[in-house]
Amino acid sequence: MTALELQSLGVSFGGFKAVDGVSLRVADGELRVLLGANGAGKTTLMDLISGKTASTTGRVVLYGRDLTNWPEYRIARAGIGRKFQIPSVFRELSVRHNLCVAASRQPSILRNLRWGFGHGIDARVDEILGLIGLESEQRQLGGDLSHGQTQWLELGLLIAQDPKVILLDEPTAGMTAAETRKTAQILKSLRGRHTILVVEHDMAFVRDIAERITVLHLGRVLAEGNVAEIERDPRVRQAYLGSHGIASPC
Repeated sequence: MTALELQSLGVSFGGFKAVDGVSLRVADGELRVLLGANGAGKTTLMDLISGKTASTTGRVVLYGRDLTNWPEYRIARAGIGRKFQIPSVFRELSVRHNLCVAASRQPSILRNLRWGFGHGIDARVDEILGLIGLESEQRQLGGDLSHGQTQWLELGLLIAQDPKVILLDEPTAGMTAAETRKTAQILKSLRGRHTILVVEHDMAFVRDIAERITVLHLGRVLAEGNVAEIERDPRVRQAYLGSHGIASPC
């Protein structure tokens, strides 16, 4: 089953085609990686999918439902969640309370703080803490976490909202090698539970997590395939990888 489908999606800024007729299908439960040099259109494509930027051509379809150019909040409610490169969490709340707020179906944070969350949410939060590996830090304030831990917490906030599709923009930026390896483990554990689209530059990380890779170049799809197929593609080597291919994980 196709979870996310882009049909000839594009956007122009003053005549410049930042994304130029991109078509791709991401299967339900798939972990897809987007590769490409700076300026290839990766983040802009994420902006189009999430509604941050309105497209000028094409369609965005989620499980057969056309979401093209919907407002961001409606796209989020329809089931597309996005994590940006710079994490954003409730710094004055504990890790656990952050997740409780995200998992609550009550829109008012004040109401949540006043009345509590209930046993169902507590069980869900326990599950997410296990997924993101922050059980020992659950009483710490969000503002006291390390960079990697903050990234994992923000990913947990997304998971708590139970999106059908998760968009991740360079989730390992600024991480240590150990944090990058742990992030790979977290994403692989989510495979099959959520459909995940990842923009990433760390080639060792890409090799570790990728099921299928889409390579963008100058706003267009240049190639698509598994790691071995992408490494062998002469167009990708010329435009992006060079002679080294995709590095093995540390």
